[in-house]
Amino acid sequence: MTAQRWFERCANCGAFMLAGLALWLPSGYSYGAALLLLTAVVSAPWWCRSPAPRAAWWLALVFACMAVLWMLDMDATGDWGSMDRPLKYLLALPCIFCLMRFAPHASCLWTGIALGAAGGGLIGLYQTQWQGLSRANGFTNAIQYGDLSLLLALMSGLLLLVQYRRWQPWQRWLLALAVLLGGVGSALSQSRGGWLALVLVLPVSAWLLARTIGPRRVCWGLCALLLGVVVLAQMPVVGQRFDQARQEVQTYREMGDDSSSVGQRLAHWRLAWEMGRERPLTGWGRTGYMQEKVRRVAAGLVRPSVLTFGHVHNEVLDLFVKRGIFGVLLLLLFYGTALALFWPTAARIRDAAGKIDKEALSLCLVGVSMPLSYIGFGFTQVFLAHNSGNMFYLFMCPLVLAALQRRRSGGPGPS
Repeated sequence: MTAQRWFERCANCGAFMLAGLALWLPSGYSYGAALLLLTAVVSAPWWCRSPAPRAAWWLALVFACMAVLWMLDMDATGDWGSMDRPLKYLLALPCIFCLMRFAPHASCLWTGIALGAAGGGLIGLYQTQWQGLSRANGFTNAIQYGDLSLLLALMSGLLLLVQYRRWQPWQRWLLALAVLLGGVGSALSQSRGGWLALVLVLPVSAWLLARTIGPRRVCWGLCALLLGVVVLAQMPVVGQRFDQARQEVQTYREMGDDSSSVGQRLAHWRLAWEMGRERPLTGWGRTGYMQEKVRRVAAGLVRPSVLTFGHVHNEVLDLFVKRGIFGVLLLLLFYGTALALFWPTAARIRDAAGKIDKEALSLCLVGVSMPLSYIGFGFTQVFLAHNSGNMFYLFMCPLVLAALQRRRSGGPGPS
């Protein structure tokens, strides 16, 4: 076997493992990432000599900029433990260029996504029905687990809709089951904030699908989605969580009670906004933010509940209070770059004859769903403060981009 074939197989395995094992095992997303990194190191003499497309350089640039931003968390304390997050971003850089040379097959991504979504539901059912947990949390916390399960379900649904005619009947049923199980995993996690991502992803996806594959299939997809929502809404925990959220909002407004989940978030948001406006350009820094919170609590200006977490439970506000407006702009660039690279333009999704390439369209839509979902998740959770959120995004983006480049070029990449 030639080196080219060997490294391509490693990329295919990494593509399958990243999403496929994400929710099945503790740090399941790390196994595929580790294989991709090892492949990048061993194959460096080959991919270093190959020209990379402009898209790869843009993705590498925003990853590097975010690494620098996270390095600032060391502040004046010199806490080297803070290097854990920026190191992940830096280690993802060689994988980007390696994958441009040894691009994975899209089919490996599809299999992994469907398996990962199924894992979200099955692990959730095992933990709640067999182990007796009140909330499914997989092998991370309930919010991260539920949000990733929902994202994988959304991706599986997009694959089912776009390439419906390509799949055999048994494949359609398996994809539909993956969508349902991914939704079940999200529901059993009771992570209400993650469901806000649907407000962003569903309208954009429906609009893009209607423009490309026609409104008829979109209507069928929306009907199936509505049916799935009705089924999931019958689960007692779903209704209870929504009722609880309404009560907590009302209690916070009337009595200022910040002991609840929603009340605590609202208190964090209010304090972050007030502190951010005092230092809008530079922010307080991570250490300064924590110290100022302690000072304000001691002075009786805010309640002690804000000391519970080191983040704000909102991605934008967290960066605003710690890194100022420049941190917020960099976060928007981080997500906006992925949106631009995956947006289904005619050049990306049409073949030489001008017909829509369903495989390329699927890759684009899966790519678009990632930053949109992360923006939605970030409304009520600092998703990038957790290992799972960083690792999945950092390695899934290059995988989808590489598969898309391969599809557009009709081969594995530059030789």
